[in-house]
Amino acid sequence: QVQVAESGGGWAQPGGSVRSSCAASGSIGIIYVMSWYRQTPGKQREMIAVLVVGGNTHYSDFVKGRFTISRDNAKNTCYLKMDNLKPEDTALYVCKMAIAPTMTPIGTDYWGKGTQVTVSS
Repeated sequence: QVQVAESGGGWAQPGGSVRSSCAASGSIGIIYVMSWYRQTPGKQREMIAVLVVGGNTHYSDFVKGRFTISRDNAKNTCYLKMDNLKPEDTALYVCKMAIAPTMTPIGTDYWGKGTQVTVSS
């Protein structure tokens, strides 16, 4: 019953901004972790940003200071704000949440399908 789905992304020129959202739906009990990854063809998936249940955040060195992860608990939604974009940021951005459904404390990873971000002149 639980699933996550991204929205947003799109095209931006270098130095521009894009925002992506990830909303969880279903019988949600606890969301332990919200996170964003990015992947490109022929390259291993890279963790970009993580937000844990206590509010602590972690960022890849490649995006630190430019990207911001946040959440809206009432909407079960995670956001990734991407500022000062570079061409090398072009990738499929994928959301992953560790979620415990209602009536259980055991979290399970749920992956979205991703949103494309393209940065070019």
